[in-house]
Amino acid sequence: MSHPGHTFALRQLALAALTAHVGAKAEDVPEAAWLAELARPVRATGRGLDQLLAAVWEHPRAEDAALVRLAQQRGFSAAETLAVALAGAVEDDLMTGRALAFAQTPVGGSRPTLGLLAELSATFQPAVAVTAATLAQGPAVGCGLLALLNEGAPSPERAVAVPLPLSLALKGVASAWPGAHVASDADALELPASFRETAARFAHAIADAEAVLVIRAASVGEGRAAAGAVAQALRRRACFIEGPTAPGLGIWLGLLGLLPVSLVDLGPGDLKPVPTIPFHAGPRLLLTGLDGALESSAQELLTWRIPLPDAAERRQLWQRALGDESLAADLSATHRQGVERIARLGESARLWARAEGRTGVATGDVHAVARTGEGTGLDALAQLLSEPVPDQALVLSEDLRAALVALLARCRHRDGLSDGLGLAARTRYSPGVRALFHGPSGTGKTLAAGWLATRLGLPLYRVDLAAVSSKYIGETEKNLARLLARAETSEAILLFDEADALFGKRTDVRDANDRFANAQTNYLLQRLETFDGIVVLTTNSRARLDSAFARRLDAVVEFPAPEPAERRALWEAHLGERHDLAPAELNRLAALCDFTGGQIRNVVLAAAVHARQNGGVITLNPVLEAVAGECRKAGRSLPAGLPMPRAEDKLPPR
Repeated sequence: MSHPGHTFALRQLALAALTAHVGAKAEDVPEAAWLAELARPVRATGRGLDQLLAAVWEHPRAEDAALVRLAQQRGFSAAETLAVALAGAVEDDLMTGRALAFAQTPVGGSRPTLGLLAELSATFQPAVAVTAATLAQGPAVGCGLLALLNEGAPSPERAVAVPLPLSLALKGVASAWPGAHVASDADALELPASFRETAARFAHAIADAEAVLVIRAASVGEGRAAAGAVAQALRRRACFIEGPTAPGLGIWLGLLGLLPVSLVDLGPGDLKPVPTIPFHAGPRLLLTGLDGALESSAQELLTWRIPLPDAAERRQLWQRALGDESLAADLSATHRQGVERIARLGESARLWARAEGRTGVATGDVHAVARTGEGTGLDALAQLLSEPVPDQALVLSEDLRAALVALLARCRHRDGLSDGLGLAARTRYSPGVRALFHGPSGTGKTLAAGWLATRLGLPLYRVDLAAVSSKYIGETEKNLARLLARAETSEAILLFDEADALFGKRTDVRDANDRFANAQTNYLLQRLETFDGIVVLTTNSRARLDSAFARRLDAVVEFPAPEPAERRALWEAHLGERHDLAPAELNRLAALCDFTGGQIRNVVLAAAVHARQNGGVITLNPVLEAVAGECRKAGRSLPAGLPMPRAEDKLPPR
């Protein structure tokens, strides 16, 4: 363990001092013999331990370089530095622990105590008075490099230890730290060139400053990838920190040259301080969502909002994900997904095609996996409506169908729609599409939303008001913020059924409840105006919606009660082929029963139960009985002109 120039390892010098402390007692004991053998080359130099320690301080061995550099930066005393070296040696050398246990018998164990360390320090610096109390309050303990054990014991009997991650970090070995995760290249997303260029610019700006770069991203995966790109530009690795961490984190980060990235959960209206990392010097990153604000009085803040890739970048991402240039061109022109979503959809689409027995990927494969909603993170706040709605299932008037086709075109061409238009049209343009479907219950509003999602190849989520709403002030807004942010990055269509429950008219403020309800409505109106995705709201009465909401809508589609011709088409679409109703009977039902599509569906399903039980097709009498049941539910009598159902052919009880 000797070194040319009589430079020794710090642990060897500390153990040599321990040999003098043990003295000649029990030299036949293996631990004492081991210490004596270890101290022999130190004594052979003929120099004092204080001189040898000074030489180490000037020219440390490679194994001590990180500790000596840290001690010089943080102002550790010689006693503290030796304490760290000795406590660290216990973690990787069995005989060191046994020798300490022998030397400290009967009070101490295999870790050095403050009392022992104070005695050893006198061997190196006799003129410097070091006590157990001064060691316990020194900077090595304060920064977390030394941890005090045996709480409640007298100070001289308290043992010290170097936390294992710090002990390994002093050797240049990265290990796990509670509440922290070191990024790896294997799980990083590949970012577009413009993102990497922006990351390099921000890295240059903060390289030599005590600055904090705030990365705001709707997708956590993209935010992590952006943080990784900044770290790479700084020739470092990103370390993501979530929640409180143990003391010593700042020292651990510095020893390993990691760039800390603090994850902060912010919601609308939140104002939180920038989390601190004691004993960390240099630039830092902070990753959060799009809402809320941060404050810091001690550090400069820069902000990078992760944008959606433009059409050319999306084309490259789709090309990389699918390996099909033509398909990439089509998808990039009509879909506005982020980096993470494109990567996930591409991987899932390849697996979907493989499961179908095909090697190539088609547009239908991408649409199929998109409609499953996997990876959107929306399931906790909304209900996925994954069932496709074909054209034949949507029975509408010509005017209503034309309005939906126009809305479909607006959704398809929303990206870059303002390009080439006047400055007034381009200013504050948002590619989001907000549509309102209003009309009586059962007229096909939800079905039309499903048809729109099917044609666009996007997942449709019906917002669960019970999951979104909260009795706690501000929590509803936070839930909606998360919902909208995730829907934007995954390009999911949001369906707010009975939207007046959330977007109802603001009221006069009479108490605190009114004030908070109005604040919630204000937030929703403002947030939807900047929403980058597609949202469909349905209501039975447009009059119940707040009047300020009308200006923010891109399309308002009325779903009136169907006319007789439409009702006949609805009867045919629901009955299919397994019925024996004559055309005249269908005409009479369509003409006399002013039912909506939802009511006709109820009637047909009820009559189908009778047909199943009797092993036949749907006949007129079960249909008439089901019509009478729907009329009773609505508080109406059977329409005049329809025959009464025969009593002997009643439907089974429902």
